Amino acid sequence: MSASTVQKKIRVVVAKPGLDGHDRGAKIIARALRDAGMEVIYTGLHQTPEQIVETVIQEDADAVGLSILSGAHMTLVPRIVELLKEQGIEDVLITVGGTIPSDDIPELKRLGVSEVFTPGAPTTDIIDFIQGAVQERE
Repeated sequence: MSASTVQKKIRVVVAKPGLDGHDRGAKIIARALRDAGMEVIYTGLHQTPEQIVETVIQEDADAVGLSILSGAHMTLVPRIVELLKEQGIEDVLITVGGTIPSDDIPELKRLGVSEVFTPGAPTTDIIDFIQGAVQERE
């Protein structure tokens, strides 16, 4: 489906939760999503789960992409999912990217993460997934 058939721009918050200080991958993804016609809100480094959820609410985001390389994904992601649910936000697409061990992916999906992208995932796959999943939810 081409971008011209979409009524509104998909709004995506790209966030770096926790203490991870490496954001090159997040910036590459943010640029790719923007180039694909999405509106991207990049939160910057060292965001708390509370700050990320607040940004999702303030920006009325359709999706949130969490970039985690620190190994703290099994602590940070469940907290973000929990905070979104506490705020009554159940329609935001949650994706995670970064160095996520394959053993942790089923648990993240059980918690409510729609997809996990590991290093080397083509940006086209990420774009196609977000566009398709957001359109399905509308």
